[in-house]
Amino acid sequence: SSDVCSSDLKYIITNDCMDINYRLTPISAIMYFQDCFARYMTLNNLAAFDIVDDNLYWIVSEFNIEFCSELPFWSEEIEVSAWVSEITKLKIFADFELKQNGIAFAKGDSSWFILNTQTKRPILTNIVSDKIKQRAEFALNEHKKFTQILPKEEYNSIKHTINLSDIDFNNHVNNKSYINLAQNSMQEYCKTHTLKKLSVKYSKESFLGDTLVCKTSKTEFENTFIHKIMLNDNSICDIITSYSDKIEQTDIKDKNLAVRIYR
Repeated sequence: SSDVCSSDLKYIITNDCMDINYRLTPISAIMYFQDCFARYMTLNNLAAFDIVDDNLYWIVSEFNIEFCSELPFWSEEIEVSAWVSEITKLKIFADFELKQNGIAFAKGDSSWFILNTQTKRPILTNIVSDKIKQRAEFALNEHKKFTQILPKEEYNSIKHTINLSDIDFNNHVNNKSYINLAQNSMQEYCKTHTLKKLSVKYSKESFLGDTLVCKTSKTEFENTFIHKIMLNDNSICDIITSYSDKIEQTDIKDKNLAVRIYR
């Protein structure tokens, strides 16, 4: 087992991870955390390719992220830290922080199961817990259980048929595809608002060729929405997003971004 209690990595923001303002997209921030967490699991010989021969695979069940400040620009360097903060009988909790110049711009937590590929049921974590060194620190102060919010008024509904770009190495739909679907239902709203918080609860898997429907509704809370990802009229993923009014962001020209990139 590894004596390292966290994975602390640096990344350069690439052009496929930026928005139209050259800033890191929220979904890309999530993917950087998941890459960092996967790399940490390789240190403990618990990565997906380490456990596949034992008929096991990782699956995320819940996910929370909060954005604390402006997201960094394309080509800038960020630091990502991921660690296992708690292990229960069935769940492994991974917390994370994303920083630029030592200051956090995003932080969150996630809970994971290790499933048997044949039974699709979680295994007891005691078979892996001795391989992982925990760091008893919560990025969001505590691990809150996902709490449903009742829809108040329908906002939008969109469909998406699962294609090859949605499939991960486990031959399942990548969890980011559900978040992308929720974000795609908010395209007009996101022109004037900025995502501040996101919480996800994954309930069931979907597969290549499935047609998903994302039903997005306003809630009683201002700038907060509930997105229900439906398969055959059954909810398989619930996502809660909260936004703030978009503030005028730092102008690229003022930062002399292009000059810094090519020097």
